Amino acid sequence: MKINLYNGDLPDDIKIGKSIAIDSETMGLNPKRDKLCLVQLSNGDEICHLVKIDLIKKKPINLIKLLKNNKVQKIFHYARFDVAVFKYNFKINIKNIYCTKIASKLVRTYTDKHGYKDLCSELLNKNISKIEQSSDWGGELTKDQQKYAATDVLYLHQIKNKLDAMLIRENRNKLAKACFDFIQYRTDLDINGWSEQDIFKH
Repeated sequence: MKINLYNGDLPDDIKIGKSIAIDSETMGLNPKRDKLCLVQLSNGDEICHLVKIDLIKKKPINLIKLLKNNKVQKIFHYARFDVAVFKYNFKINIKNIYCTKIASKLVRTYTDKHGYKDLCSELLNKNISKIEQSSDWGGELTKDQQKYAATDVLYLHQIKNKLDAMLIRENRNKLAKACFDFIQYRTDLDINGWSEQDIFKH
């Protein structure tokens, strides 16, 4: 695995394919309160791009352009959180979303374990560490933090391929697509105060 670390934004000459795995690290789990510190990206190869975010110093124009590109599929694990973070911080809408957590919940109904670590273990036979998950992302990144952050996007393409086969097998691929398309509106509800309330409930 190769890790490229950038300060402030992606470089102008970065090459992105038709799909990109994306994750983010923040100072907490409240998109409106907690600072966005890092964005991780991978084309599905062995290269991971880490972008340190500091909106006071620099607006990540190239990163935002990528996120807004509807022709590029964005693969997340728990897209609801990351999309809300990007929407709140960058004031953008993100489309063409794929969420491995939603896909997992639609087809792996034999278990309640749908975390990224669980998917890596069962679908890819890879054991990953989550030790750095709750660490301080606001300062200088350690080598362990960089490796953890990169690993969080490294396997998303492979996981997606496995889940896609299961979605087709279980005839739930259209339902999954509808769920993915709804994420942009679910995040609007989160940001505007309906994060806990189920407005569809009687």
